[in-house]
Amino acid sequence: MPYVHHQKSKLYYQVIGRGSKILLAFHGYGQSSTYYRPMEQALGEEYTIYAFDLFFHGNSRLHKVHTPLTKEVLEEIIRQFLTSEHIAKFSVMGFSMGGKFALTLIEKFPERMQETFLIAPDGIQTSFWYNIATYPGWMQQLFKRTVVQPEPFFKLLRVLRKYKLVQKGLVRFARNQMDSTPKRLRVYRSWVGLRELSFDIRHIVYLLNTYNIPVAMFLGEYDQVIAAKRVGVFMKSLKNGKLYTLKTGHSHLLQEVAHMLHQQKQAMP
Repeated sequence: MPYVHHQKSKLYYQVIGRGSKILLAFHGYGQSSTYYRPMEQALGEEYTIYAFDLFFHGNSRLHKVHTPLTKEVLEEIIRQFLTSEHIAKFSVMGFSMGGKFALTLIEKFPERMQETFLIAPDGIQTSFWYNIATYPGWMQQLFKRTVVQPEPFFKLLRVLRKYKLVQKGLVRFARNQMDSTPKRLRVYRSWVGLRELSFDIRHIVYLLNTYNIPVAMFLGEYDQVIAAKRVGVFMKSLKNGKLYTLKTGHSHLLQEVAHMLHQQKQAMP
């Protein structure tokens, strides 16, 4: 199995497609690199896609010496990968939580970036619930306790939903991701283990504009996890950005983007 080994951590990836362009792809929470398989029909002739398992997902492992993951350590791992694969220029795609990895690469390798595809990305505007879960001290301990005693959390969701303080789709998404102990443990480890991946979005915009990096942003019209208003200002600040809105929610957005890109390819003369 192909891995990038960095000290005691390892980042798994699989290769999809056979094109001359290079695309590094990062999936969303609760998924794996396999979720990028549908992109082969859409982009496989133009790109060779290196799809990675995020840490705390699939076959990738982040050792405790690297926890929480810093942008500097992620840079070292990706630089090691680029060197071993003899990659000079590349594009990046990030869906949901994978958006944090994509934004890190924009920040660390802007001079090597060709294109950026962001699919309902996390990292542009962090949610209130994420801040609570990763806040140091008793809040974090309270969330950790939810891993083994989830009922107070679900009771809170029911109250919030009753008074319409949180949308139904977001409640459903939270329940789906936290309906078992292993899932709740992954939520906790992911949120806390990746909490250092935060960004000055004004600086990201500056880099994208300075290096004239094209940005394609894909959002779901019914997405209640990453809402359009969170990325509106970001997109308006870009000199070379295009926004696509698809009639879907958050969970199936990656597949819908692959389908849309495949249709666009077929329609080309």
